Amino acid sequence: MIKLIPFFLIITTLILQNNDILANNNPDKPNIYFLAGQGADHRLFKKIALKEDYKIQHINYTVPEKGMTMSEYAIELSEQIDTTQPFILIGTSLGGMLATEMGDFLTPEKIIIIASAKKRSDLPFRYRFQKKVPIYKLVFPKLAWWGAFIMQPIVEPDRKQENETFKQMLKDLDPIFLHRTINMIINWERNSYAPNIIHIHGNKDRTIPIRNLEYDHLIENGSHMMTLTRGEELSLLLDKLL
Repeated sequence: MIKLIPFFLIITTLILQNNDILANNNPDKPNIYFLAGQGADHRLFKKIALKEDYKIQHINYTVPEKGMTMSEYAIELSEQIDTTQPFILIGTSLGGMLATEMGDFLTPEKIIIIASAKKRSDLPFRYRFQKKVPIYKLVFPKLAWWGAFIMQPIVEPDRKQENETFKQMLKDLDPIFLHRTINMIINWERNSYAPNIIHIHGNKDRTIPIRNLEYDHLIENGSHMMTLTRGEELSLLLDKLL
């Protein structure tokens, strides 16, 4: 029995070494960080189902300081990202703008934006107009919240497919967060973007119309809400892009 112990130790060592080699040949997938839109949270991505075993995390939005710029807010939120591990950013609407800002000071493997903008000129005229004529400053946070609650289903009617989810996300939205991020978008100064950004847009997006921007992948009849309303289709596309 005693003579068998060294042999047992040798076999155990060889097995452990072999496991280490296999582990090194199958490195972990990069972390994926999702950034939701202005009137949404992690529930926006509930229909996104990726085939590969990625580590999914959601960036939690805090209420930005008054007067905070998009760039400053992106820096603050980036503290939630583990930059010691490979990672990918996927952002929708406001989240895509923030991901674009993060491309300036982080090194993600990829940045994918959905129904979003990469630079100021991508935004519709109403945002650019209000930078010169800041009507939005006359609107109190609670009134802006009510405006979003009323206008969202009118501007993006396909939201009705997931009406309860969108309604609940708006109910949970902090009016001060909404008001300050409106200011952030209107005063966004970005004119360029990182080359590794992949832009997915729908041709029925009424919030950020496709006529103002360049995109990489088009979703036919996709709206500003398509991350949730067309989640299955987007999942297939993301599987190809990741």
